[in-house]
Amino acid sequence: MSFEKLDALARKLDAIEHALSILGADEATHMAVGGGEKRAEAMSELAGIYHAQATAPEIGDWIETAKAEHLDEDQRLAVGEFERNYINATCLPTEFVQRKTSATMRSEQLWRDLKAKGDWDSYLPALEGVVSLVREEAQLRAEALDLAPYDALMDQYDPGNRMADIDPVFADLKSFLKDFLPEALGRQEQRLATHPRKSLNGPYPIEKQRELGLAAMRAVGFDFTHGSLAVSHHPFCGGVPTDVRMTTRYRTDEFLSSLMGVLHETGHALYEQGLPKDWSHWPLGKARGMGMHESQSLFVEMQLARAPEFWDFMLPLVHQYLGEEAIPGWDVADVLNEVNFVERGYIRVDADEVTYPLHVILRYELEQELVAGTLEAAQIPEAWDAKMTEYLNISTLTDPKDGPMQDVHWPAGSFGYFPSYTLGAMIAAQLGAKMREDLPDMSDQIRSGDFSAINRWRQDRVWSQASRYSTPDLITRATGEPLNAEFFKAHLRSRYGA
Repeated sequence: MSFEKLDALARKLDAIEHALSILGADEATHMAVGGGEKRAEAMSELAGIYHAQATAPEIGDWIETAKAEHLDEDQRLAVGEFERNYINATCLPTEFVQRKTSATMRSEQLWRDLKAKGDWDSYLPALEGVVSLVREEAQLRAEALDLAPYDALMDQYDPGNRMADIDPVFADLKSFLKDFLPEALGRQEQRLATHPRKSLNGPYPIEKQRELGLAAMRAVGFDFTHGSLAVSHHPFCGGVPTDVRMTTRYRTDEFLSSLMGVLHETGHALYEQGLPKDWSHWPLGKARGMGMHESQSLFVEMQLARAPEFWDFMLPLVHQYLGEEAIPGWDVADVLNEVNFVERGYIRVDADEVTYPLHVILRYELEQELVAGTLEAAQIPEAWDAKMTEYLNISTLTDPKDGPMQDVHWPAGSFGYFPSYTLGAMIAAQLGAKMREDLPDMSDQIRSGDFSAINRWRQDRVWSQASRYSTPDLITRATGEPLNAEFFKAHLRSRYGA
């Protein structure tokens, strides 16, 4: 049977993916400095083997034959998701993949060198080449998937996302945030007038911070029999569901950034650990796209870990693991002053919960214009500055490193990815609102450090569903309605408003 052939192939591909994931995580955490060259060679060879097996021409015949076989519902969905992956893997000619890979590698290397100098003019020719290739890729994918070009790019990261659905949601959110940001800043100024920010009382030994992070991970449900925590230059969650490799980084002058980063990555890890094991070797059993993955990390970090009831539980742990003098005289309000501080800023990755979506919407709008050809790479600084001035009332025109050169996504050719960040925050808020309806004592559970019912809810609604449905369909099934900006807006009003 063709379904059995696909099942056997899925197991082989999953085994290669497993090896690549663990090798990649090890490279970022434990690999000896001198091991880089051979590691790159090994991973390149494995990636080549994977691509060759995943794009073999006979797979198309197996898929068509399997669709005509007597399949149950899960098997039918599994073949459909396998076909989606196959089309995405084969719609780009090998020659194009080689050209794009070479161009984006050179572009990214040049970007690393020129970003710190803010040398936009020297970088521009490389970016122009990347934009040209992205337009070519968008057209190739659009023809294969029967989608608009930018939709075809987004579909790589969040299957089912379409501009027609996202544009009005983002437009509504943008309008709200432009009005709400001054209000949030005003409310914050009033709060700080009566309860000023306090200084952290470092240094905080790394080993004590690590123990605190492990305790937080354990409390929110991380399974240490199927995962671990290490250190890397940039925090990430990698590995595989049965062996999740989480990382963080530490500063000895403060501990909150590492702790919040650990909780964010734990959200990713819980999703991976909760995926269905029966279909783990099929695309059906993988996580459903970047927006849904971000929703799970942001649910833990934003919906849980920046709420007052979480710190009713967490503050005693801080004292337990860092010592009573770690933050002398601090109460929950002092911690919230820090983790929920709002300010207009240039850098997306440093942005707070209120301003972050404006950074993403700016990039989403510019990407659409770049892919459509209505904006050229040379025009980006002026277009970027106009939107930053309108949305955040700050200018980046004279400092490209804090403007359009700050992110790696465009140098690397990753267009269509940015929307996932804010979609994740919106999905997290919508999931949280529905969860509070179903778990009326949810705040008390958080305050007591009991996250079992919360995780069971997410297991049933999100984790166990894996890639059975598109991102929009999964949101609707989990919450009872399509993505709705009102939930995120209500969350922000509750936390940062009156």
